[in-house]
Parts: sequence; structure tokens; C-alpha cells
Amino acid sequence: MLKKNASGGLVFSTDQGRMCPDCRQPLSDCTCGEPQAPAGDGVVRVSRETKGRKGKGVTLITGIPLTGKALKDYAKVLKARCGTGGTVKDGVVEIQGDHRDLLVPLLKEKGWTVKKAGG
Repeated sequence: MLKKNASGGLVFSTDQGRMCPDCRQPLSDCTCGEPQAPAGDGVVRVSRETKGRKGKGVTLITGIPLTGKALKDYAKVLKARCGTGGTVKDGVVEIQGDHRDLLVPLLKEKGWTVKKAGG
């Protein structure tokens, strides 16, 4: 049995169950709602910033081609290697303290192009 919505897209199939109206894949295979990797220039940048943190420095890592849970898991590995805390905000990994010299080789091991940004 096949059911179609008003715009002509397949909504339900007895073979595969509910279907996504956008990509027309079964809901179990749908990738419409998943965040996509940031479309950057392919360079991972490692910088240090103190702005808005009462003089405390943090290391910022931008451009990592991971999203969601994979990015959080990788940030956890980086924080453990540095022995400090940190967070992931809007695709940017923040690690407490200045750890640029330690992080650049770790990121290069993944095969990414890495640059130190800022002073």
C-alpha cells in the first residue's frame, strides 16, 4: 500500500514504513535533519583568546570537519590530552588555557591542514 501527500510525495509504504517527504527515503535512513559539516576552507585554525573572559586565556579550535556527537567526542579527547576543561559552542572547540603547541600536532595526526591563528 502506498500513500501520497498533496504535493505528490510518498509518505508511507508498506515495504519500508514512514517516508521522509523531503528526501523520499525511509525515516530510518533520512539525513535531512542531521547537521552538515561546516563548509569552510578546509583549514583547522588554532588560536588563543582572552576577550570577555576576565583575562583568562582559552584555546579556540575552528574548522574541524566534524559535527554533533563526533565533534563533542573528539573535543573530549583533546581536553583529556591537555588535562583541562573546555566546551563546544557553535562548532568551535574551546579548551581552557594556552595549549596551541600541544594541539597542533594532535590535529595534524588526523590528516587535517592546521594553522596557528593569531599571536
